[in-house]
Amino acid sequence: MTGTNIRRLWLLLGLALLLVLGGGLLASAVQTAGGTVEVRDVRFMGTNGTMMSGLLYIPQGVTAENPAPGILAIHGYINSRETQDGFAIEFARRGYVVLALDQTGHGFSDPPAFANGFGGPDGLRYLRSLDIVDPDNIGMEGHSMGGWASLAAAATYPDDYKAIVIEGSSTGAPFAAEGTGEWPRNLGLVFSEWDEFSQLMWGVELPPQMVDTDKLKTLFGTDEPVEVGRLYGSIEDGTARQLYMPRGTHPNDHISTEAIGDAIEWMQMNLEGGNGLPPSDQIWYWKEIGTFIAFIGLVLFIFPAGGLLLESRFFGDLREPVPVSQGVRGAGWWIAALLTIAIPAITYFWLQNRGTEWFPVSAFWPQQITTGIMVWAVGNAIITLVLFLIWHFTSNRAAAAATDSYGVSWGRRLDWGRIGKSFLLASWLMLLTYLLVAFSDWFFKTDFRLWVLALKPMSRLHFQIFLAYLIPFTLFFLVASLAINGQMRRTNPDGTPVPLGRAMLINVVLMTLGIVILLLIQYLPLMSGRPLPLGEPLLTIVAIQFVPLLAIVALILTYFFRKTGHIYVGAFICGLFVTWYIVAGQAIQFAF
Repeated sequence: MTGTNIRRLWLLLGLALLLVLGGGLLASAVQTAGGTVEVRDVRFMGTNGTMMSGLLYIPQGVTAENPAPGILAIHGYINSRETQDGFAIEFARRGYVVLALDQTGHGFSDPPAFANGFGGPDGLRYLRSLDIVDPDNIGMEGHSMGGWASLAAAATYPDDYKAIVIEGSSTGAPFAAEGTGEWPRNLGLVFSEWDEFSQLMWGVELPPQMVDTDKLKTLFGTDEPVEVGRLYGSIEDGTARQLYMPRGTHPNDHISTEAIGDAIEWMQMNLEGGNGLPPSDQIWYWKEIGTFIAFIGLVLFIFPAGGLLLESRFFGDLREPVPVSQGVRGAGWWIAALLTIAIPAITYFWLQNRGTEWFPVSAFWPQQITTGIMVWAVGNAIITLVLFLIWHFTSNRAAAAATDSYGVSWGRRLDWGRIGKSFLLASWLMLLTYLLVAFSDWFFKTDFRLWVLALKPMSRLHFQIFLAYLIPFTLFFLVASLAINGQMRRTNPDGTPVPLGRAMLINVVLMTLGIVILLLIQYLPLMSGRPLPLGEPLLTIVAIQFVPLLAIVALILTYFFRKTGHIYVGAFICGLFVTWYIVAGQAIQFAF
């Protein structure tokens, strides 16, 4: 590589680090409300020796001599404490001490998930124990399963809170009683117009239908359909009820100024104190922008850092020219592209559901959703590999194509030394990437995220689980790279490779379009007033993050194939990165 190109890599590396640092500074400034709120990473002992985790937001001026109202904020299933940052930031800006809790088995709280009332009772007990919190002036806010955690806390400690707001949730969940006109105390219910879980939560196909259900009418103490925005009962008597129905979906509650504003309004109506800042005055989304900028910088970092490692003396022999393309051409390419796009979408629900049936949670594979994703990935790898081999042996081998043509071998032989060195390069690169994430967690108290897309550090248990899932996921990326860089690689009319940017774009489309179409099939009817046509609300929401994640994968696989002429470095990077991403963000169901 020329000196000019190396300088470009260093400049790109500097830009990536600048984005990480700048995004982290912006996120930290917003999270601390310009330095007026202290954010602490806290650990405390819960029921049966369960170590619990949370972020504690302490407004300026709050002390043991000047305690403030407290709010327990709890995320939903397969999320973590940072998911509640919009609520936590805005509550803290209004003078409330906020504990954003990791549920049991989520984030850095000990497993298993669902234990001890989802961790809600332990969170409420800890919040009340703080001398900076007024124990008689506490509210709880929970999204989805976090609503159930709040209700579990209300059932366990019925006299230890003043009000609850649940978002995208319901009463009658495990560990919580069915709601009545008197229990729980002062309940605000935020349920969005397009919430995917209306059947699970309220037994109706569409959220607007919930207003006429016996369950909701009993909760609100009325025989008539519940009116959105009307205050029922009495705040003074503890029987207050109000239904809010903002426009949005279930996960959209996290990034909705309306849904967050509704929660603020309810707490201000029910808790004494605070500074009275109106619900419409919100800044949390700048934190989301900051962490997204940092996420972009982190992904960008992988490319120049990897390129510079390949320029080193030790890894330099991995740099080789891209082999002459022997991929499929003409009409065959379009047929192969259609299959590449369609198969992941067609198998998405079925393989994931089979995965959780075939491999129940265990000490080896303890994350139910991760196991389902793993089976989907491995299943797609098998299907893709079979189709690839059929194509190769029935038509392409006759054109003198061999394993060298697909970037698999060197001189038609596997070079295990170079394959091992490829894995070592990927490991060094991911270690450097991990250090950036760990630095942001330590220095800024932030992770790297936008909405449902999130990357965070791993605990020691997470790393153990990461190792168990790593090989299956890496096998998928090896086959994926073989398909898009070997079979599907596009060339110019003269046989030369298409420009790198164009190759990246083509591969992004190939790897993401199927999931995009699946999401459109699900959400267009929902937003038109009909139920999800394929059902599966949880896995549909999980699918959203695979659009940007698979786009990142396509970029990495394409770039490092162009740099090395082989599939291994890019596949190993993706295996490490994606396994880390999924494992760190998922719930652990097994009781270690």
